[in-house]
Amino acid sequence: MNRPAPLTKARGLVLDSARTELILASLFALFVLGIGIGLRDPWPSDEPRFALVAHWMVQHGQWLFPHRGHELYSDKPPVFMWLEAIFYLVTRNWRVAFLLPSLLAALMTLGLVYDLGRRLWSHRAGLAAALVTLLTVHFTYQMRDAQIDPLMVGWMTLANYGLLRHLLLGPSWRWFAVGCFVAGVGVITKGVGVLALLMLVPYLFARRRHWRQLAPIAAGGWRWAGCLTLFLVPILAWALPVLLVSHADGDPQHAAYVRDIFLGQTVKRYATPSGHHHGPFYFLGIIAADWLPLSLALPWALPAWWRRFRRHDARYLLPLGWALLALIFFSISGGKRDVYILPLLPMVAVGLAPLIAGLLKKRLLRALIWTLTFALGAVMLVAGVLAITRHPHWAQRMEASLDPRMWTVLATMGAAGVLAALIFRVRRAHLAWAAFATVLWTLYGTWGYSLLNGDRSAADVMAKARQVAGPGITIGLVSWKEQNLLMAQGPVTEFGFTQPPDDQYAAAVRWMDQAPTSRRVFILESSMGDCVLRDRAHFLGRANRRNWWLFGADAVRPGCVPHARADDDDQ
Repeated sequence: MNRPAPLTKARGLVLDSARTELILASLFALFVLGIGIGLRDPWPSDEPRFALVAHWMVQHGQWLFPHRGHELYSDKPPVFMWLEAIFYLVTRNWRVAFLLPSLLAALMTLGLVYDLGRRLWSHRAGLAAALVTLLTVHFTYQMRDAQIDPLMVGWMTLANYGLLRHLLLGPSWRWFAVGCFVAGVGVITKGVGVLALLMLVPYLFARRRHWRQLAPIAAGGWRWAGCLTLFLVPILAWALPVLLVSHADGDPQHAAYVRDIFLGQTVKRYATPSGHHHGPFYFLGIIAADWLPLSLALPWALPAWWRRFRRHDARYLLPLGWALLALIFFSISGGKRDVYILPLLPMVAVGLAPLIAGLLKKRLLRALIWTLTFALGAVMLVAGVLAITRHPHWAQRMEASLDPRMWTVLATMGAAGVLAALIFRVRRAHLAWAAFATVLWTLYGTWGYSLLNGDRSAADVMAKARQVAGPGITIGLVSWKEQNLLMAQGPVTEFGFTQPPDDQYAAAVRWMDQAPTSRRVFILESSMGDCVLRDRAHFLGRANRRNWWLFGADAVRPGCVPHARADDDDQ
């Protein structure tokens, strides 16, 4: 079994003390990923949805069958929402709680990447891999959001870590058991956790071909089977109570939930996706653009990896082979989103770990990183200055849903990028990118959050709705989005999220007619049609690129059906 050198004796990447270096790198990661937590509310498209479900769990005790308002929510398994609710019970602050699962998953992922790199090669290789992961645009951007995918990255990386500790650094049956169990947790988080077990495919290939660096695992079929069985434990721990309760109570809504969560959102969604259609090479473009600056190193990394494959070094084959198989899996389906391949990034970084120091000595690569830093900073600086001074048409359009002060933030970010490139120059281009990224995420997580939150979270429009309606009035929501119910103040009701807008409108009018003096309707403009007299209604403002109104019974045109047009915007 490979035993890494103690940190007290390990050679540092920059500093003499590897331990001090690791502590500083950990604090840096915590700062970059955590800056801004507590300063904003959930933002669309997904954050308000999951936070709303978690709210319902806490308020109504509906932990087994998640709800979005009064309707069951079967698009995703409940693990992420459970964690948000649990963190709220600990912190008693939703602005903090909803982002904690992603933050902890990100820190865990970086720690696992570092430890794998350290055990497979050295402290320097592991730390370089973790920092490259942290400073990759796709990773930092997504892991600062409160979606399921960051948590999925954490579970997938932990599962892969457990398997690799056994297959490359073992034998370690305990770690293999952990890997299999966590893969099952990944399944009840988003469904694709089973992909971690694809690590066994390159392992079996390498074992059959007698590749080097594999762990000397003695035969023991019962152990393999027993550990693999642990994959089913978390799945059954969730699925069996759902199935038993659904069968026992005979509730048709619970039966529909079971059908959708076990079939519609898994096999059917993969085989016949309803949205996000892209071609088979879509993810190659995502890797090239979203994985910057790591992707700039791939022209040199690919031949270096090939040379190591020819030497039959399994330390490269297993993590990179797994990433390739997962990429193929996601590419086969017609439905694709950029976040699907984010779990591949940590394993690619592990495979890149021992090469990073050598790659950064190549002047052309350093020049590319420098150019990226300078060019991106210059574009942001010029765009911000033009928007402030010239106010072009594109800026005016964006200001319909953007605080104009964001142009100052953008220009400041850009100036930081240009300045970092000029200070560090090509020789230390990687430090220029690190400095630029630090300033960018700091400004975005503080200044940017404060300017964007009112519109993006719908907090401003919901506060205006309560102000116009008055403290004792119940507001009925029509054509609402999750952020509207989540950020609503005072007494509210809703008429179903998935119900057609026309049906919601009709139900809301009937409801308001029952007590016209104490009820008002909050509605999306596109769902009003000609059925609401605008001179008697109140325009509340614009949020999430949509216009919202509030009206009472005196603004209703009797017998009118609005025939609302579809609203497919996720914002």
